[in-house]
Order: sequence, then C-alpha cells, then structure tokens
Amino acid sequence: MEEDGVMAHDSTTTSPFQRRYPPELRERAVRLVAETAAERGDRHGAVTHVARQLGIGPESLRKWVHQAEVDRGERGGLTSEEHERVKQLERENRELRRANEILKSAAVFFGAELDRRSPR
Repeated sequence: MEEDGVMAHDSTTTSPFQRRYPPELRERAVRLVAETAAERGDRHGAVTHVARQLGIGPESLRKWVHQAEVDRGERGGLTSEEHERVKQLERENRELRRANEILKSAAVFFGAELDRRSPR
C-alpha cells in the first residue's frame, strides 16, 4: 500500500480480479463508506466515491459493505462466521463421502475375496 492509502498495482498479479486486500483496508473502506454516506446524508454514490479514492473495485467494496451490514445484524443473510462454518461443514461432508466410498469399495473387495475362499 502506498503512502496515500491507495493499493499499489502489483505487477506480479496476472489479473485485477485476483487481487487480495488486507483486512485492515477492507475495514477502513467500509468505515469510510459509512462516514461518506453520513456526511452527504445519502448513501447514493458513496461506495463508488470511496472505491475510486482507495483504488478498489466498486463491486468488491459494495460486497464488503453488504457483508459488514449482515455481520452487524442490519441486513439479513449469513454472517461471516456462519459462512465460514458452512464452508467447514461442506468440506467435512466431502471428506466423509470420500471415506465412505473407499469403505464401500473395500467391503466389496474383501467380500469377493471371502467368497472365493469359503468352501461350498
């Protein structure tokens, strides 16, 4: 980040869509949107104005503001904490499904092995 608070363009990044912003910048940007909207008495254009000031994509900032409102209970939706929990549960579910498939395959394999060995 440069002295004026604007993100420096990272030449190693292949696409502007892949840029990651530090949490401090996100919090600051969301706070600036709220302050700018309060000063103007209207939120219209505040996101775009702040995004341009900080060198952030306006849609990214709009999403951050939206999520901050959800986290504060001002808007409906999943909080960041709930979203992380859902991701964790989905990951765990995938792992369990994979383990279950392995166990099913092993049961079939060993069942067939036992059938070949048992006298009839």
